[in-house]
Amino acid sequence: MEPKERSSDKAAQEAIQLMADEGIENAWDRLDAQKPQCGFGKQGVCCRICAMGPCRVSKKAPLGVCGADADTIVARNFLRSVACGVAAHSDHGRTVAEVFIAAAKGEAKDYKLKDTAKLMRLAREFGVKTDGRDINEIGVEVGEIALKEFGKSEGHQLMTNRAPKSRQEIWDKHGVRPRAIDREVTESLHRSSMGVDQDYKNILKHASRVALADGWGGAMLATELQDVLFGTPYPGRGEVNMGVIKADEVNIIVHGHEPILSEMIAAASQDPELLEEAKKVGANGITVAGTCCTANELLMRHGIPVAGNFLNQELVIATGAIELMAVDVQCVMQGLGQVAAHYHTKLITTADKAKIQGVEHVSMDETKAFDTAKVLVKRAIDNFKNRGEVHIPQYKQKAVGGFSFETIKYMLGGSFRESFRPLNDNIMNGRIRGIAGIVGCTNPKVTQDYSHTTLVKELIKRNVLVLTTGCATIACGKQGLNNPSIALEYAGAGLREVCETVGIPPVLACGSCIDNSRLLVACSELVSEGGLGDELAGLPVVGACLESIHEKALAIGQYFVASGLLVVFAEE
Repeated sequence: MEPKERSSDKAAQEAIQLMADEGIENAWDRLDAQKPQCGFGKQGVCCRICAMGPCRVSKKAPLGVCGADADTIVARNFLRSVACGVAAHSDHGRTVAEVFIAAAKGEAKDYKLKDTAKLMRLAREFGVKTDGRDINEIGVEVGEIALKEFGKSEGHQLMTNRAPKSRQEIWDKHGVRPRAIDREVTESLHRSSMGVDQDYKNILKHASRVALADGWGGAMLATELQDVLFGTPYPGRGEVNMGVIKADEVNIIVHGHEPILSEMIAAASQDPELLEEAKKVGANGITVAGTCCTANELLMRHGIPVAGNFLNQELVIATGAIELMAVDVQCVMQGLGQVAAHYHTKLITTADKAKIQGVEHVSMDETKAFDTAKVLVKRAIDNFKNRGEVHIPQYKQKAVGGFSFETIKYMLGGSFRESFRPLNDNIMNGRIRGIAGIVGCTNPKVTQDYSHTTLVKELIKRNVLVLTTGCATIACGKQGLNNPSIALEYAGAGLREVCETVGIPPVLACGSCIDNSRLLVACSELVSEGGLGDELAGLPVVGACLESIHEKALAIGQYFVASGLLVVFAEE
């Protein structure tokens, strides 16, 4: 398969060809080696849950050994995938809550509660008294309330109270309002075990409940606490694609999802002593760039460059210019270790729950976070001398990221009267036809980035405002669609007029996959503002995830569906 069939990104095409010339495998090569992939698995009709199987149902054998039919098997598999995605997002949220509390207590001294205004809003929402109290004392109580959402023995998720009352009533009517996050994940595994829930409708109902525990629970808590801990994102400029890697500097790639590590590496890279060390080895500085959702976290808060999305993680190493890649959790390919072995790149895992066989591990101790980050940066500097031949694809685009819910509200209504009213009015008068959330991954089964960017161009051409998250955001960034001046060229007349008047681009980069919860809050605000109906299901809003790979994408899709919104996924 030609590089242009594998990716629509010219930088990726160049790196793919480079790896092919050197005989080094990447994800596309490994996919080819797997073909043809199992048809039963693709349809979800293979059951491996009990030891009487595995059972593959077909016209010839329509029932598993236990009697489970295709509906039950597919529903069980779907529930387990959604639950796994919820566990991934929510465990991220738990880690953030633990660091949040440690920071407020002064135990994790390298972290501070930066956005105290948002902390106070959360405190009021959680019923925490604030008068006459120290900000860190308030932070501890807010963090502890958030942490209890994972394992409390009674009640429902606090954040579900943010949804319109009409949606809450639907959840309560059908018994799907989520309780403790961990309880919903545990019950998912119990229900889908052999001989328990065997009514596919009932199984899928719980898939909605556990998904809602993510969107209106773990993911939303992660977003809110990260904003307090690291600062609520506001629009800022950065650059996207592999051309951000610099041949004359020490290059560090941070890859994964939890900003606990990447925030510290970004800070350590600016340490005067380490910058001096870099000069001593002949480098002109230190460049930190991100891939995957870590990249979005750093772009939207610091303007730190983005080297690529999920399918770029192996390709950036193939430039020969990466001294160190530090990874944490989720979407980290085991193949990175095999690719890094062909180059001088040091690959380091940092999360104790996410090691890779044969790869060096440096445990991220949040109580010594900056010191740990400095060790990693120094390792990168020391590795600069071991470089071989360097080949960096010279493609990059300017991008604007950081469109949090608060930002959008301020830009629409002004700093003193922030409001979604202008957006509602322009949807009602027809200048804007609706809103689309384009989210998710990049999958080697389809041409990288093509579906995301093609869909976005067609939507804004038809006067649909687009909000992006995750790897879809980076796909758009690589094509210049996060550059307002370029994106406006594609926009229809109505959308363009509104964007130029209000001062927003037609494609809003809203953050990482965890930040899809921002879109839920924005949709609730559209309902609250009035004029577009009193229910989320009545909004002219759609979500699309056309290159999904991770179970998290299924969790996201299902919590949007269970919130009343239309969602489109790819066929597989």
